[in-house]
Amino acid sequence: MTQSSHRGLRAKIGVAFILQAVAISCGTVLGVYAAAAVLEDVLIKRALREETTHLVSLLDKNPGQSTPDTHNMKGYLQRHGESSATIPGNMRDLPLGFHVLRDNNTRALVYVSESNHGRVFLVIDQAHIGQLALFFGLIPLTLVLLLIYITTWLTYRFSRRAISPVIWLAEEVKSWDPKRPNFEALAEDRMPPDVDGEALMLAEAIVNYGRRITEFVERERNFTRDASHELRTPLTVIKMSAEVLRSEADLDDYGRRNVERIHSSARDMEALIEAFLLIAREAEGALPADDFAVNTVVRDEMERAESLIGEKPVKLELIENATFCLHAPSKVVGILLGNLIRNAVTYTDQGFVRVTIDRGLVRVEDSGIGLSEDDMKQVFKPFFRAQHGRRGGHGVGLSIVKRMSDRFRWPIELTSEAGVGTTVTVRFPDYAAVNCANKA
Repeated sequence: MTQSSHRGLRAKIGVAFILQAVAISCGTVLGVYAAAAVLEDVLIKRALREETTHLVSLLDKNPGQSTPDTHNMKGYLQRHGESSATIPGNMRDLPLGFHVLRDNNTRALVYVSESNHGRVFLVIDQAHIGQLALFFGLIPLTLVLLLIYITTWLTYRFSRRAISPVIWLAEEVKSWDPKRPNFEALAEDRMPPDVDGEALMLAEAIVNYGRRITEFVERERNFTRDASHELRTPLTVIKMSAEVLRSEADLDDYGRRNVERIHSSARDMEALIEAFLLIAREAEGALPADDFAVNTVVRDEMERAESLIGEKPVKLELIENATFCLHAPSKVVGILLGNLIRNAVTYTDQGFVRVTIDRGLVRVEDSGIGLSEDDMKQVFKPFFRAQHGRRGGHGVGLSIVKRMSDRFRWPIELTSEAGVGTTVTVRFPDYAAVNCANKA
């Protein structure tokens, strides 16, 4: 798993609050700049219109009234019939309305209007006014941002306290040994005082569920131990009895065929029980692993499968293009490959069953009845058997193969065509890590 997938609740909540604070801050800053722009573009223009109206009213009362001349605003009046020499050169030819004049680092907004006394020019230093608006906007902006950050921090602290019981519970459960979980640590009198409500309910649920799992594992362990002894013993007796009957000289052909069936079925049942017991083991580490040559395992399984051919015109072939070893439970590999080989022999009435060993893979091909497209979709399901070719077996062989393939990460590929045959390839990606000398 990646590092990001291990981030806890605190980190996720912290990131959420940080993103929230950043988003609100950006919105506030943009709001202040938008307010400054509105102030410059709307309010200042309105102020210029009102100043012009006021100046005209003063001129009506007193024709000698002087025009405004302040730090931020200047006014000019070009009376009717007078020269425009008193008007700055960059404003003389401006038409009526608002105009922006830029000169070096200055930016002036000019409002030109017509009155009974002449043409009126009002000029305001827009850059200076904008700076003032922005400056005075920074004060409330700073206060708002401080309020946002303080509120976010307090909320974050409160949230951490709210989830701290869940975090404590997660860390406590994480420290347990899976084989011997410490349920007593979640007793109500041993938990921190702030563990209450939903956290307490979660702790009780974990304890109850953990105890049920422990009881289940114990029952499974007992079953595996008992089955290993109780099932193998009668099978051993059956096999030994069949061996004795096979050695009888006066046994007729009919009786000998039945003895062979008993012996073969007992051997298949022994392999099936071995597979079930291996699957029932608690973990991969519970299976003994050793270094072995896969070629040797394939030869042994092919030798066991020869008796299944009987009188059928089927040729069992082994092609060894390479020799490779694994560090894994050899019984698992034997059961996996043995099921594939026996399955191929069982469903092939004539032709061949060919096992090919290449570097890091084993391929089992046959010229048997094959599988239809519908069968291919269900071939790995437990107790499934192809509709067009049902014969002996319980339909669990390929299911066992698939489960072992997934458990030990040995990819399996299956292709088949009804009436043509089936090809199954098992790959062993970790084969190269083992020295194969003197093991084949």
